[in-house]
Amino acid sequence: MHEIGIVRSMCKTVLDFARENNIQQISEIVCQIGELSLVIPQYVEELYPVVAAGTALENTKLVMEMVPGLAECRECDEIFNVVQYEGYCPNCGSFEKDVLSGEDFNIKEIHIPE
Repeated sequence: MHEIGIVRSMCKTVLDFARENNIQQISEIVCQIGELSLVIPQYVEELYPVVAAGTALENTKLVMEMVPGLAECRECDEIFNVVQYEGYCPNCGSFEKDVLSGEDFNIKEIHIPE
């Protein structure tokens, strides 16, 4: 389960950012999880409260947005969802593709209470 390392790294990044910018409180963290990233959202959701416990993030809400795994077919230039079509172009059937999105895990936003 590599998600624990990802959650720890995310918390460290947010806490470092808050410290560097003199931010006292964070109300919400929005992260993007790519459909092709091999990160399991359920595990991130379960691990976050455990990792955040005892830190300034303890009562912070975690919001996860899924980013679709899109690719462009090298044969016909069709853009398609890799997961939905099991990696094959729905237009020509080719497996040759360039992935355009959905491979990353990103911190998109950090919300501060007003």
